Amino acid sequence: MEFEQILKLIDHVSASHLESFCYEGDGIKLSLNNKIAPVIVAGMQGQTVAAPVNKTASGGGFSSVEKSTDSNDHEEAFQAESNGNIVKSPLVGTFYAAPSEDADPFVKIGDKVKKGQVLAIVEAMKLMNDIESDFDGEIAEIYVENGQPVEYGQPLFCIR
Repeated sequence: MEFEQILKLIDHVSASHLESFCYEGDGIKLSLNNKIAPVIVAGMQGQTVAAPVNKTASGGGFSSVEKSTDSNDHEEAFQAESNGNIVKSPLVGTFYAAPSEDADPFVKIGDKVKKGQVLAIVEAMKLMNDIESDFDGEIAEIYVENGQPVEYGQPLFCIR
């Protein structure tokens, strides 16, 4: 399944009243869930694309994603839609929102942050890597959940 086809599928599911949708085939597993903030599209070779959900007053729904063959155009559309500064994962690994299982998360939506402040941890090859803010502002969105695998360059936070 091509990236363009995945985006069309997201649009079609968005237009329907489905709460969730799963597809497996051609080495791709696609899961869309209307109850979770990010829509995760996992594909071959561990590639993951996060599409933000448009949170409407009627209870939510999937947002449409800019259709483009160029990944830079897609990223620009993602940033324009988020209307803020995006903190991306600097490496492939596992995202952790808190320093330990029983600890509070480093940040929550609405928290004020300063440049250099630790926002999360990405574990890669048993090494814990602090993810620091590159911006001053307020956490507007958190695109990944605790314990979720992340890819290089994947958006993690939106800071406004």
